[in-house]
Amino acid sequence: MKKLLILALVFTLSNGCLKNDNNCPYTPNNVKAPQSEVEMLLQYFSDNNITGAQQHESNLFYEIIEPGNSGKPDICHNIVIGYTGRLTNGNVFEEVNQHVFVLGSLIEGWRKGIPLIGKGGKIRLYIPPSLAYGNNNVQDQNGNIVIPANSILIFDINLYDFY
Repeated sequence: MKKLLILALVFTLSNGCLKNDNNCPYTPNNVKAPQSEVEMLLQYFSDNNITGAQQHESNLFYEIIEPGNSGKPDICHNIVIGYTGRLTNGNVFEEVNQHVFVLGSLIEGWRKGIPLIGKGGKIRLYIPPSLAYGNNNVQDQNGNIVIPANSILIFDINLYDFY
């Protein structure tokens, strides 16, 4: 009986130590875009007279339009956002008024950029290819390429809420 009690205690303690309390399967990582992609972004900024973009340690660039309040989401939060995504040629490839995502399930550029603002915040992200879809084409339901491989993506994002 004593052995069973000890085994039960060890099992409970080991499960408690290993268990992720919020059951979040996502972990932050240290992905960083290469310098060649930084140069592409800097050229885009120069060509388009963009002077307000700040560089994140991941080599993502961003402009905080409105910082928001009430804390900031982490990788395991559900986020309620509206956004417009476009290419550097101005073509809009997606526009969503309001949608819920788990932040950790999204492209790396969003995982790094959205936590820079709080609830009610607005941000513009300039995402290098390696923090988005890399050398993969993104197609719509009909097989049309909507995001060509190695594209810089620009997102205007409103963070309505997170939980």
